[in-house]
Amino acid sequence: MCVAWLPAPAAAQARTGASITQMRLEQADDGVYFSAAVQFELPSLVEEVLDKGIAIYFVAEAELYQERWYWTDRKVAQVTRHMRLAYQPLTRRWRLNVSAAPMTGAAGLGISLNQNFDTLADALDAIKRVGRLRLADVSEVGDDPLHQVTFRFRLDTSQLPRPFQIGVVGQADWNIATERTARLAMEKQK
Repeated sequence: MCVAWLPAPAAAQARTGASITQMRLEQADDGVYFSAAVQFELPSLVEEVLDKGIAIYFVAEAELYQERWYWTDRKVAQVTRHMRLAYQPLTRRWRLNVSAAPMTGAAGLGISLNQNFDTLADALDAIKRVGRLRLADVSEVGDDPLHQVTFRFRLDTSQLPRPFQIGVVGQADWNIATERTARLAMEKQK
C-alpha cells in the first residue's frame, strides 16, 4: 500500500495550527475516492464556545485536476464535505453531523450522517479523518499514473451565529485552515 505523506511547510503550520499529514487516491469499481488526515489542536476559546452548546462547522474540499501541457490544468472533479460539531448538554454527548451540503438556512441539517461521541477528543478524531470522499467515476479520471489533487480543510466561521461572526474577526484562535496540492498515484482497491 502506497500512502503519500506530505508534511506541511513550517510557516503555514505556525500560522494556522493545522496540517495535512496524509492524502490518498483510491480506485474502486464504482468510482475514485479521496482520503486525508488532518492534524490540528482545538484552541481553548473554541472549546469554550462548544461547551456553551454552540455548534462549530468544518469544511473539507478536494479537487482533482487533469494536467495539460498546452493550457492550464482542467478540473475533472470536486467534492465537499461539511461537518457540524455540537455539544448536547442534556445527554452530555458530542454530536457530529456530516453532509455534502452546507447546514444553514432553511435547509437545516437536511440529509446528513449523525454520530454521537462520549468525548470531544473522539469527535475531533472523526473530523480529522476525512475518509472516502467520492470524487468521480473511473471513466472521468483517465489512466494517467499520477493525478494532481488539491485538498482544503477549514473551520467555517461564516456558519456561526452572527454575534460570534463579528467577534471572531482578527482572532487567530478561529483560524484553523490548511491547503495542500500534490500529485498522487491511484491505488487499486483490494
